[in-house]
Amino acid sequence: MNNALKNPYAMNLVYNCYEYMSEINSGSMIDKFTNYVMMDGKKSIAIKIMADTFEEIKAKGQKDPQGIFMKALENIMPKIEVRPKRVGGSIYQVPQEVAPKRQLFLAGKWIIDSARSKKWANFSKFLAGELIEAANESGNAFKKKLDVYKMADANKAFARFANKKRK
Repeated sequence: MNNALKNPYAMNLVYNCYEYMSEINSGSMIDKFTNYVMMDGKKSIAIKIMADTFEEIKAKGQKDPQGIFMKALENIMPKIEVRPKRVGGSIYQVPQEVAPKRQLFLAGKWIIDSARSKKWANFSKFLAGELIEAANESGNAFKKKLDVYKMADANKAFARFANKKRK
């Protein structure tokens, strides 16, 4: 049995986090990002991490943590990426547009991966720092986006191999 279910204090803490996140939550982007943070199906822990992250953003002097979160995601979402395409026995990296759902997935993955790469402290502090850096167009996640754009620019000669819709 889960320790949170045994301990009434832990249940109260989880309930308070749900309550806090429902006040903050304005859209599905925060829900989706919370699901990306979640590990091993432990959503209550992911919600607590997100609540702590928003509190940490406030503590670092930012007035609107939701605005910082949305700006960070918008700055990190890639509009174009390279995908492998096999043509005549050779495999080319072909630049293609990214679907909106995949843009959110890639942005969330890059932000979370760069926050998880830092160790030895509270994950929510690193996540808050990474979100603030992404909102300011800096940090590891933003570098990853620039790397993807450089790769697409280097392989733009192979754009003719992109899938074209047939009539």
